[in-house]
Amino acid sequence: MLGKTAGSLFWMARYLERSENNARLIDAGFRIALTRSSTAESEWRSVLVTAGQDGAFRAAHGDYRSQRVVDFLLRDPANPSSILSVIKQARDNARTARTYLTREVWEAVNTSWMTLGALLKRQVREDDLPDVLATIRQNGALVRGAFSGTMLRNDGYNFARLGTFLERADNTARILDVKYYLLLPSVAHIGSSIDNVQWETILRSVSAHRAYHWLYGTEISALKIAEFLILYKQMPRSLAFCCDKMNDNLGWLQHGYGEETEAGRMAAAICGDRLSRPIQAIFDGGLHEFITDFLSANALLAQQIERDYRFVE
Repeated sequence: MLGKTAGSLFWMARYLERSENNARLIDAGFRIALTRSSTAESEWRSVLVTAGQDGAFRAAHGDYRSQRVVDFLLRDPANPSSILSVIKQARDNARTARTYLTREVWEAVNTSWMTLGALLKRQVREDDLPDVLATIRQNGALVRGAFSGTMLRNDGYNFARLGTFLERADNTARILDVKYYLLLPSVAHIGSSIDNVQWETILRSVSAHRAYHWLYGTEISALKIAEFLILYKQMPRSLAFCCDKMNDNLGWLQHGYGEETEAGRMAAAICGDRLSRPIQAIFDGGLHEFITDFLSANALLAQQIERDYRFVE
């Protein structure tokens, strides 16, 4: 496979995952802003910081009013990371790699782009926001279903899966870091009802609220939630799950191309070193420090994959 085609599949998957992740972030921000209007601006700022878009937003806007933030994240043409922008980039990359996609996958991606383009043509009213966000998530699920159900398990499949899990791991790590360290009002609130709301918001941001309660019951604990989202390998948005999948996909690529790569060694090291510690050891060393280290390693892995497989010739 040409490096350019591999890169298109990789970035198609990253952008599709990003659009859905951003929809979840907006939904979580919207929920808590409705219930705690006194801290709504703080919540919306945390959403922007998590998405890595706070600096761009502040350069264009003076405050964190709900409507401005939502419009910026959903459809602002000046924001290259808005959902409308990234779904267009996903579609453009899918078109570049069209011959390596099944008809079902291409049609699902193209339909998502057309649906969201029409849906976000105008500013979204607050009353309509939950339905709009649900539509974005549903379109993401349709693409995933078509991809999982119709694609050959070949090198193109593995490049796309790498993009998905790199993006997902980055998103989960950022949510954990920002929600706890930026949004938590003070150490005095740890263990309080306010703290519990923060952690519930984290779970909703990664669609893990019900799964967590199936596993842990009604107990809300920072340690347990962090363990669930970092180390629990049956949770499809945990760091450990994403890392295992990246390791697997790189293993298949190395086997298929008959050569070991630096990216393969890096992924194995992330799984073996950073994600083999018990959660108490992670907390003792500092959750923020652990996540910062993971985010850096994840970003370096993405860059190494691009180099090893020559996405840019």
